[in-house]
Amino acid sequence: MMIMAAAGTESPNKSTEDKTSARRQNEVNRKLKYISLAILVIQNASLILSIRYVRTLPGDHFYTTSAVVMAEVLKVFTCLVIVLIQERGNVKSFVSLLYDSIVIQYLDTLKLAVPSLIYTLQNNLQYVAISNLPAATFQVTYQLKILTTALFSVLMLRKSLSKIQWISLVLLFAGVAIVQVEQEGGKQKEALTSTNQSYFKGLVSVIISCLSSGFAGVYFEKILKGSSASVWMRNIQLGIFGTVLGLLGMWWNDGAAIAEKGFLFGYTPMVWGVIFNQAFGGLLVAVVVKYADNILKGFATSFSIIVSTITSVYLFGFHVDLIFTLGAGLVIGAVYMYSLPKPNASTSSTSTSSSSHSKGGDSELEAFLPNPKAPGMKKGN
Repeated sequence: MMIMAAAGTESPNKSTEDKTSARRQNEVNRKLKYISLAILVIQNASLILSIRYVRTLPGDHFYTTSAVVMAEVLKVFTCLVIVLIQERGNVKSFVSLLYDSIVIQYLDTLKLAVPSLIYTLQNNLQYVAISNLPAATFQVTYQLKILTTALFSVLMLRKSLSKIQWISLVLLFAGVAIVQVEQEGGKQKEALTSTNQSYFKGLVSVIISCLSSGFAGVYFEKILKGSSASVWMRNIQLGIFGTVLGLLGMWWNDGAAIAEKGFLFGYTPMVWGVIFNQAFGGLLVAVVVKYADNILKGFATSFSIIVSTITSVYLFGFHVDLIFTLGAGLVIGAVYMYSLPKPNASTSSTSTSSSSHSKGGDSELEAFLPNPKAPGMKKGN
């Protein structure tokens, strides 16, 4: 009787503790969402604005091909450090893991050669596009990657889109088209011509970048389905190919000039800031995106367009008129609409949201904390 009484008195306390713990966890998740939103907006807007700024400054300009290579090197180095921390600083285990993941499983590694080539091309094209287009125009036009990704997903992965998503893609295309028509005949083209920038060159670069981004993302998803390798190991594999391919592109495009003036020619503290943003920003987004659902990511993209436009007005003298506002508004609305969950998935997503948060949180803790020496952990990586 004493035991039963004790059990009876403990259950309400345990229930209260569980509710308090759940409330605290929800509060933490809510804060992480807001932090994730801020990081996504800042990274999206700051990278484009900073590239545009350093590429339009007077004086000697750095070679963009060298900046792409440097960003890849920094990314690989950072991921290597993180993997070493996961292995508790055990160098022998660290080297063994790298050898097993990259050399022994060479077929798995070679799968990343194609997306790495495309990503390297995309990074170089982004520099070309941002150097020749106003930051706000690039930010709006670059959202065509949503359209290309959706089309490649339907064609390659046989995914289905909801009616709202199809409508949003039409609105997205219409919004980008309106912005291009406005830019083609407006003051922005005159300003670009006066500073030896080619609007057509920038537009072609961003369109090719959107096509490559859509294909690479879908191809990457297709070949890696069922893979258990960590995000850090994947970035190391991508970075190795990216560094080699970037060096080849640098030699082909700027080899003679870099041999004469040096790899770090034109590098200033601001340029280093751009490179660090490009290298670490992507890794940071890969982490925080675990805490952000599709709606939040869509809102972050939309908000970053607004931030880029407003900043461009004050920083670069960008002219915003009614037509640009209409086109950009359609794009912002389309991005948000596309990120909305499908009607038939809304109920299931609600029921699984709490469990997905906990799983996401656990995986991210594993990303930063040393891995326990589980029997199957090493083979998975």
